[in-house]
Amino acid sequence: MTVPAGEPVYELGVDNCTGCGLRWSSGEFDAAIDPVAAALFDYEGRANIEEILAGVADTEFAQEGVRRVLSSPASIEDWRVGEAIAETYLADHRSCYFPWPDGRDERKSGSSLPGADLVGFTVDQDGHCFAFGEVKTSSDQQHPPSAMYGSTGLKKQLEDLRDNETIRDDLVAYLAHRAPQAAWRPRFETATRRYLSDSSDVQLFGFLVRDVTPHPDDLSARVAALTDDCPNTTLIALLALYLPLGSIGGIGPTIASQSGSNP
Repeated sequence: MTVPAGEPVYELGVDNCTGCGLRWSSGEFDAAIDPVAAALFDYEGRANIEEILAGVADTEFAQEGVRRVLSSPASIEDWRVGEAIAETYLADHRSCYFPWPDGRDERKSGSSLPGADLVGFTVDQDGHCFAFGEVKTSSDQQHPPSAMYGSTGLKKQLEDLRDNETIRDDLVAYLAHRAPQAAWRPRFETATRRYLSDSSDVQLFGFLVRDVTPHPDDLSARVAALTDDCPNTTLIALLALYLPLGSIGGIGPTIASQSGSNP
């Protein structure tokens, strides 16, 4: 099941730096719940470890322990749902594949890990290349929202991904550690050949999840600024996805309750 493409409400930019605004209706938001929940709760990863744990749980007491280890968190932050929305949308509509969810690297539930929010691949006419994404979720009535600014804002994060080769190198190494036995190793190898030939040959995504009235000012200044000095082989896409008005508050429990948070 794929998430809806949404209704285009504005388009910005040209060539290798573009922006677009998209809107989900209430019905489209409801239709997205199950695929977003699959990413949010990492159903694929949970099924894999459930198989392993079940194989060593030979008593009812041990089986109860398996259920405890695999249980979903009691509370889910709105930003985490926003990242799951971005992940599923880019996978379904921008040919992206993000093979290793952040949640698998957490040492503590609810922690936010350093590095790009989304790390993986996309595909173009030359095959697979690396794709890195940053996501912000905001109900801020300002256009653009405050989440665009500051040391952890979308502006700085995208500039760092565009300009800082060391940051990109670290993300490539992050995937390299997980690639040797992975089914997606061929994609990694193709993307790596391109990257080693030209470390700017990547695609970058900035994704805003909003629940306010759509406005091009959310993205227009960033599209213009990121276009300046952008390497010819770097493609940057900014997307703002507008959910039904006021729907972000408490979106985590809503997703959990409607999906059942189970595979």
